[in-house]
Amino acid sequence: MSAEYATFGLAPAMRAGGVLANGDYQAHRDFVDFIVDGRPLLFQLSDLDAVSPLASDVPPSIFTAQVRGLLLEAEAPLTRGRYVIYGCPECADLACGAVTAVIERDGDDFVWRDFAWQTEEEADLRLNGYTGIGPFRFHGPEYRSALQSLLRESAADSSARRRVLLIGARVAVLAKLAAALRAIGIGADIAHDATGVSPDELRTYGVVAFGRVVGETDREAVRLAFDRAGVQVAYVEGLAPIIPLLVAQIEHALDRSPTEQRRLTRLVAVGGQAGIEITSTCRVELTAYRLDRLYRPHTYRFFDGILPAGQHRIGLDPGTTKGNSFIVARTAGTVLVEPMTAD
Repeated sequence: MSAEYATFGLAPAMRAGGVLANGDYQAHRDFVDFIVDGRPLLFQLSDLDAVSPLASDVPPSIFTAQVRGLLLEAEAPLTRGRYVIYGCPECADLACGAVTAVIERDGDDFVWRDFAWQTEEEADLRLNGYTGIGPFRFHGPEYRSALQSLLRESAADSSARRRVLLIGARVAVLAKLAAALRAIGIGADIAHDATGVSPDELRTYGVVAFGRVVGETDREAVRLAFDRAGVQVAYVEGLAPIIPLLVAQIEHALDRSPTEQRRLTRLVAVGGQAGIEITSTCRVELTAYRLDRLYRPHTYRFFDGILPAGQHRIGLDPGTTKGNSFIVARTAGTVLVEPMTAD
């Protein structure tokens, strides 16, 4: 077989959840992505909103079965030796579409070939094959070592830290925020502080979000409690009592993927313009949130389209940035948030 050797690795990745501008909910999914020649394989598939079968929220037995399948220690789930490489992040149903490929052994090597978009039991390579992607030949020891390392780790580790501790005084806002987070698959608890919480309980949190009225003394007491428990968490300072905005801030804080392997790497919001930097062609959504003089929230989705890799600058209508306004930039895997500032 003529496939050239490619390097194989794994890295944590995220399908960003959130409350979208139209009010819909998008599920949060943590998964392990395939790194081929130093770059996420998902990025080679243009603008695809999908996750690998190595997701942290699947039962351990299914997670193990998926790993053993990729190691060819289990029968292929689809006909003609085909395996699901990426699937629907909402339901994982083949009918929604999936990227599949043949995985086979060639001596001590593993080969991934004949990538296709598949919605039925049989893949049609002529109509739905991915031209220009693969075949990839992986050295057996490198390939097996990467996947076997997942079996030695607890598949529940990442999902156990997908909980958020919400601390603030505005109970109504916190309750709405907790409900929104739970709706997209993120656990959330509400508290006034961390006093009396056991270290084991603190270790289940990955993010602590402070309301704007929480004083610095109270914030420092919370940080001290986590430090004493030996727990490193991300801290979020709530920008405004706007639920989609707060969810986006928390999504960003939960992102554990390596920075160099993200599609959206930079957001600047200055002078009525949003500047973004992306590493590969993908769909980008830009939404502005604003509080008026009566502290009523307003939402403006001012861009939704596919952009090529590089830096882009997109202007907003001046009316959308009056007063306190904030910009959320979103791709399938990354969310960034910035307050709008003057020139």
